[in-house]
Amino acid sequence: MLRELTCIICPNGCSLKAEVKETSEGALEILSIEGASCPRGTIYAKKELTAPERNIATSVPVKGGELPLVSVRLTKPIPKAHIFDAMAEIKKCVLTAPVASGTVLIHGLLGYDADVITTKDIKAVK
Repeated sequence: MLRELTCIICPNGCSLKAEVKETSEGALEILSIEGASCPRGTIYAKKELTAPERNIATSVPVKGGELPLVSVRLTKPIPKAHIFDAMAEIKKCVLTAPVASGTVLIHGLLGYDADVITTKDIKAVK
């Protein structure tokens, strides 16, 4: 079966074509990958087809801050299948100002080697 992907690793956005077949265990076996203008495209396609990961960027509420929300992100991507579980955990977070950029809200999200950190300073309202 032919799978078509667009590489997102660099601005080139290479159109990738991967020939894959499903194994008896239900996994995908990659037979070939074409269209990558650099080795990173091939690596991306292999990862996307066998163990896709995603990063999350969102925001959480801040009490008593000059802004009502602070942006947060993961320090590393997590398996795509667990994005909704991760968002459910992040939604439980509420911070109180002041908030410093780089503050770890959740260490080891869902048991993965990914932390949820703030990406902005929020001052307290006086």
